[in-house]
Amino acid sequence: MAHSVDDPHDAVIVGSGAGGAMAAYVLTKAGAKVLMLEAGRDYDPMDAPMLSLSRDAPLRGVGTPDKDFGYYDATVDGGWDMPDEPYTTAEGSKFMWWRNRLLGGRTNHWARNSFRMGPYDFIGKTRDGLGVDWPIQYKDIAPWYDKTEKLVGVYGANLGLENHPDSGAGVLLPPPKFRAWETYLKAGGDALGIPVVPARRAVLTRKIDERSPCYWASPCGRGCGIGAAFQTTTSLLPWAMKTGNMALITKAMVYEVMLDPSGKASGVRYIDKATGAHKEAKGRVVILAASTGETARILLNSKPNGRSEGLANSSGQVGRNLCDTVGSSISGYFPKLEGRPIYNEEGAGGLHAYIPFWQYKEVAAGKFDTPRGYHVEIGGSFREPGIGGYGPLDGYGPDIRKNVKKRFGATIGFTQRGEMIPNDKCFATIDPEKKDKYGIPVLRFNWAWSDHELNQVKHFQNAMKELIDKLGGIVENPPPEPGKAISTGGEIIHEVGTCRMSADAKSGVTDPFNRTWDVDNLYLTDGSVFASKAHKNPTITIMALSMRAAEHIADRLKKREL
Repeated sequence: MAHSVDDPHDAVIVGSGAGGAMAAYVLTKAGAKVLMLEAGRDYDPMDAPMLSLSRDAPLRGVGTPDKDFGYYDATVDGGWDMPDEPYTTAEGSKFMWWRNRLLGGRTNHWARNSFRMGPYDFIGKTRDGLGVDWPIQYKDIAPWYDKTEKLVGVYGANLGLENHPDSGAGVLLPPPKFRAWETYLKAGGDALGIPVVPARRAVLTRKIDERSPCYWASPCGRGCGIGAAFQTTTSLLPWAMKTGNMALITKAMVYEVMLDPSGKASGVRYIDKATGAHKEAKGRVVILAASTGETARILLNSKPNGRSEGLANSSGQVGRNLCDTVGSSISGYFPKLEGRPIYNEEGAGGLHAYIPFWQYKEVAAGKFDTPRGYHVEIGGSFREPGIGGYGPLDGYGPDIRKNVKKRFGATIGFTQRGEMIPNDKCFATIDPEKKDKYGIPVLRFNWAWSDHELNQVKHFQNAMKELIDKLGGIVENPPPEPGKAISTGGEIIHEVGTCRMSADAKSGVTDPFNRTWDVDNLYLTDGSVFASKAHKNPTITIMALSMRAAEHIADRLKKREL
């Protein structure tokens, strides 16, 4: 008989995205009885508008206030602005907090970029004296990267690059071929010593289990009903449910972790968003994977014995060390690509190629004015036309159509994704006054970039201008100075670090297995545990750490330690 919400639970998991779903999959496969709580509504990926045309959507499908990433994006009841669930920013700060209120969370619409953190990324302080080292090293997580990549399906290539680790033999799927413009870009990169190499993405290029390979025709951000582009709603969640060991409640807004008289977590309190009723869910272990901001919010709003600092916060580090990826962009127009034949170049719905950071030796030699690196995500090709985007063209009729077709496909965009070093000005606290629709105190964000990140943007701009020039291109809309070109905090949606992992209870919130130092049976398996924010996209690392933590929990449950 399938596990039900009324049965006793070994584990209560908050959140159904990358970290929560991975924990649920591992625990249910090990025989543990799991209850998952998701603040968003149910979602069926088979409803994804994979092949709908932009011209059939309002405003040709462009982003609007209620659909920030476009009409067809797999975002439900979420976004930057959620009137029922606000947040605030401190005076002088600007921060953007993305929420995606549906089963599977952000995994339904993420870019699927899956770059491993490397050996340097775990020892930043040792290398340059800034930030903190992780309490684990790359070698500790490398086997879990292999397991995660093989399970979810990641395409890419082992290239032996510095601080961009290879995967184990037979782990990676074959990467898709470079498209014409990527091959063109590689030529310029080769001439300058800038690598343009196959990207790593959680998209199937071969069939795995019931999931079909990508058929190169749909943007991944719309969701993927065939399971080619990884999302927990087509993999980890149905696999966990299939064991018969998991029950699921959606529209469950968790706001507090409960403790028993001994100081252990006994469960959580949540609000049924459909009825407004306050309810409880109890289990032998509690796992928070609600997202970096939401997990910190739950802990700060949980006040055992009325203690104002919140739960699991004896270090004072809950909410601190907030980081996001450094972002900026530049684009070039390349006359040599004008008027080339038009192919179906949608491809794998995202990166086939990218530029990994290539100047670690120069950084180590002190030749940089910024201590940490970045990678470059590139975009071009013949995509379905939207509104505008054809440059300074004028006219009408046959002439304008001819000129548009001539320019179409001749622009390449370069997007920086860089490492941020934690600083004391970036953190989240509970707003002393404001509450959401459900009466839960909201987060207030403090944010400021440092000179490290601004100098990194300047380096990126200069390097890409040189690459564009080498290929005979023209910089389109020259970017402003770094302070204006850099992304807003949170805008890249890679926020991490509010409950960082540490070697001891004084300097962080969790131990190396994602277990909170203060509460023995409370684990965090989302991006909140990151001790630093490498330039690599965080999701594959979240999943690898969650798998590792969940196997640790399963072992403890089996030994009756929880």
